Amino acid sequence: MDKKEFTISIFTENYPGIVQRVVSNFTKRHVNIISLTTSHSSVPDIHRFTIVVELEEIRVKKLVSALERSVDVLKAFYYHPHEIVYQEIALFKVPATKFDDSLNVEKLLRKHQAHILTLDSDFVMIEKTGHEKEIDDLLEALKEEVGIYEFVRSGRVAVTKQMEPLNRYLESIQELAIENN
Repeated sequence: MDKKEFTISIFTENYPGIVQRVVSNFTKRHVNIISLTTSHSSVPDIHRFTIVVELEEIRVKKLVSALERSVDVLKAFYYHPHEIVYQEIALFKVPATKFDDSLNVEKLLRKHQAHILTLDSDFVMIEKTGHEKEIDDLLEALKEEVGIYEFVRSGRVAVTKQMEPLNRYLESIQELAIENN
């Protein structure tokens, strides 16, 4: 069986300890998490985990099934890369002195479709939104040509291209919340 990249979306209520409970499902199955992002969802009081893993499809199906059996998880889905639209964001803190030759740096930023967020006398903060490889490419170029003081990237954020199953599910959660209030 070939390992493939999957993005798992998990919907939960938000309360202390939920991250540990979700992650423990991966840990006890010896599944390495490549990326983990949590955020609000479009439904009030419901949070969304976006987790990237590299597994065989049969194992990801079992994992999602086990996640759904967890009392804390409302619903879980998994997606192949072609079924979602996804991005990451990265921030690069680089030396301001390298911007004396701004033409070369400007070309570099344009080539990688990156933007300057902050100009300071000591540093420049650069933002890049894109896929993992695009961010890695800019990181390497900045290391070689400018230098890096600090670097941070987010986990993947993703939305599914297929709307119906997720929308129906989120609507049913919203209806239940209204009935219970």
